[in-house]
Amino acid sequence: MALDPETREELLRTLRRFVAERLRPLEAQVAEQDLVPAEVVEEMKALGLFGLSIPLEYGGSDLSVEDETLVSFEMGRTSPAFRSAYGTNVGIGSQGLVRFGTAAQKAKYLPGIASGDQIISFALTEPEAGSDSANLQTRAVRDGDEYVLNGTKRFITNADRADLFTVMARTDPARPGAAGVSALIVERGLPGISVGKPERKMGQQGAHICDVVFDNVRVPVENRLGAEGEGFKIAMQVLDRGRINIAAICVGIAERLVADCVAYASERKQFGQPIANFQLVQAMIADSKTESLAARALTLEAARLADAGAPVTLEAAAAKLFASEMVGRVADRAVQVFGGAGYVADHGIERFYRDVRIFRIYEGTSQIQQVVIARETLKRGS
Repeated sequence: MALDPETREELLRTLRRFVAERLRPLEAQVAEQDLVPAEVVEEMKALGLFGLSIPLEYGGSDLSVEDETLVSFEMGRTSPAFRSAYGTNVGIGSQGLVRFGTAAQKAKYLPGIASGDQIISFALTEPEAGSDSANLQTRAVRDGDEYVLNGTKRFITNADRADLFTVMARTDPARPGAAGVSALIVERGLPGISVGKPERKMGQQGAHICDVVFDNVRVPVENRLGAEGEGFKIAMQVLDRGRINIAAICVGIAERLVADCVAYASERKQFGQPIANFQLVQAMIADSKTESLAARALTLEAARLADAGAPVTLEAAAAKLFASEMVGRVADRAVQVFGGAGYVADHGIERFYRDVRIFRIYEGTSQIQQVVIARETLKRGS
């Protein structure tokens, strides 16, 4: 649902103020403690951030893809760990349920997801199935009115906090590849589920990823999303919207870094004048600004097409590919503009340099996006 212009602007102003006054002062603390403070999570709940994409009847805001993209632009101007705290609830964790769930499933789970009282994670990746996600080995064997679920999922965002998992599992071993995969909503409290400790990561401290092991977990058949064999289709459609949102976060971070570079270059003096006066510094700022504007336009175009009901697999992949590669270049230039100050921790530039590296990997690596873009372009004929 698209917001009217006045409501949209009020929302964005509120988020802009929240990011500037509340979140940015906590960035170093979150990185050092590897934790988003509980009181901040409660404030994000109060702002409705956990329900941005959840339908109104279940307590969410039911934002259009474009409005959610504009929100992500704003939330991208601070540490991505803050957005990650609610990201799976509005994105890949919940969207299979929103789009393919039954009325009973939605009524049972979506209100808690929208309020943030329940965290939902998306469990697709496995130790031997990352980019080759259709080759997953987690099994869900039908036994009467239940599936018996066995397997290991890897690098699952928010798994340590999750109350629910959207799990992709092979329900028909006779059908290789994507055809034998189904989607299940799995409650954390079921016997046989164990969650590993959060991984130590290159960046994005405060946003946790863990292994999840399913050992003879009995999941009611009524918790399946869609029909048997539709799991991979569900996952791919969910990833289209997820990739648009990742692109939007990348744009927000790039805009933050450009602003930081402008402020620093205007104050930092060398050879008796601000370094902003030097054309080679100006060139780095110009390139970063141009690329961030291009990524913003590409991301908004994909969002608007999605809202119009058009297929956006190509456009979402293109936005994610360009924006994630772009923000890496912008972060690298930011370190260069700041010089030695960019390499040490005081200004947070080196933290963003590390934080943005993952965007070229998750929700499909850059190379997978290239495969998707080429395949879809060939299919369309232009």
